[in-house]
Amino acid sequence: MKPTLQLRIGQHLTMTPQLQQAIKLLQLSTLDLKQEIQEALESNLMLETEEEGAQKESADSMPEALESAAGDSPANDINNEREIQIETATIPEELPADTSWDDLYDNITLPTTSNVNDMLAQRSADESLHDHLTWQMELTHFSPLDLRIAEPIIDSIGDDGYLHASLEDIAASVPDASPGLDEVEAVLHRIQAFDPPGVGARDPREALLIQARQLSDEYDSRELALEILEHHFKLLTEGRQEVLLRKLKVSPEELAEAVALIRSLNPHPGSAIPGPPPTYVEPDVFVFKREGRWMEELNPDASPRLRVNPTYAAMIRRADNSDDNIVLKNHLQEARWFIKSLQSRNETLLKVARAIVEHQQAFFEYGEEAMKPLVLRDIAEKVEMHESTISRVTTQKYMYTPRGTLEFKYFFSSHVSTDSGGEASATAIRAVIKKLIAAEPPGKPLSDNKIANLLAEQDIKVARRTVAKYRESMGIPPSNERKRLA
Repeated sequence: MKPTLQLRIGQHLTMTPQLQQAIKLLQLSTLDLKQEIQEALESNLMLETEEEGAQKESADSMPEALESAAGDSPANDINNEREIQIETATIPEELPADTSWDDLYDNITLPTTSNVNDMLAQRSADESLHDHLTWQMELTHFSPLDLRIAEPIIDSIGDDGYLHASLEDIAASVPDASPGLDEVEAVLHRIQAFDPPGVGARDPREALLIQARQLSDEYDSRELALEILEHHFKLLTEGRQEVLLRKLKVSPEELAEAVALIRSLNPHPGSAIPGPPPTYVEPDVFVFKREGRWMEELNPDASPRLRVNPTYAAMIRRADNSDDNIVLKNHLQEARWFIKSLQSRNETLLKVARAIVEHQQAFFEYGEEAMKPLVLRDIAEKVEMHESTISRVTTQKYMYTPRGTLEFKYFFSSHVSTDSGGEASATAIRAVIKKLIAAEPPGKPLSDNKIANLLAEQDIKVARRTVAKYRESMGIPPSNERKRLA
């Protein structure tokens, strides 16, 4: 092919380094933002917190008081500030589009003095259920074949403590052997004796049965509880008390004691082993009521107030082009842009929080049942921003309110049309369903169809399958499983 030159005219979206940095800071959570600020303080000698600057100024005020009156006169201070402004005025306010910091400035990273990473590195990893079972397996006397069978069994036990593989699949996964199902089940029974009680069960009935067998004989209702779990578990879950009394031929008091013993067992054996450590969140915005009005305020501890170090900024007064002076100018420009991006983030965060609180005032007054439907477009149009910006602001950002610390995204939910022509929030419908189920009689729980009819009486028209979807999302079992013995 013959090489040729072509000239094309087109348009494409460009982003300046300032915009790239602003977007990066906007989507960071509070903890990530603190780490980003700490790294900026360590790598940029021009940046400092206002608290550090105030301490330095108070420490330097004593020797300055002993200087001559001419040296620290207000006229000299004005001249110094004017010289700094003249020299820094040559620094551009905007950089060319589609460039990065490294293209124009020499970044010098100072040695890290923060020990945050060291603390995270030294923190021991939490023991998982798999590790706990493996540790017990290594302490148990297994034959070589049984050990090879036990390993895939433990690998098939999930974090909930249940076995999620069939005996056939486990037998097929044993390396260099073809054990029978009886051998696999025998090894499984030995693992089911491990801690926590009930681990390795294949269903809730087996988990409760394993725990009941491990109880001591001092429980008078133990044998009756075992009989119920072995032969009448379905009747128990359905709450058919009369049939249980007739089949077991016991008194209502004896049956109640056995059922209470079964309820004391743990149907979730995996929950006995602590999972990953809880994730602590720090609110970005405080919401409180003052003089009858809901107010929003940024958390001052979420991001420290930064400023440019005046001592280092004064060194840029030299007009030469030495390497040291160029480095100082580069750090000053980066510090100014970082502070500006941080201020832009705080302003956007507060603006979005104010719009959310204004839209959801009924929720703050009356609770979840008064939550209004809200989507990203509503807030975007209100604050005159793009939906993608609102999505970044509401991700991993939290609001401390009288009703708890809630993520910004909690206030957004889809809407359901009502018979009167209005709209109801999905969050409000879930709250009403939860309230109806909490008030239902234990022996006669509400079906999904009945809940849909009760919602229709409150001018909320939803289908039965919608009620089932909302109920399942809240982890509430169906009516036949909620039925309890009176």
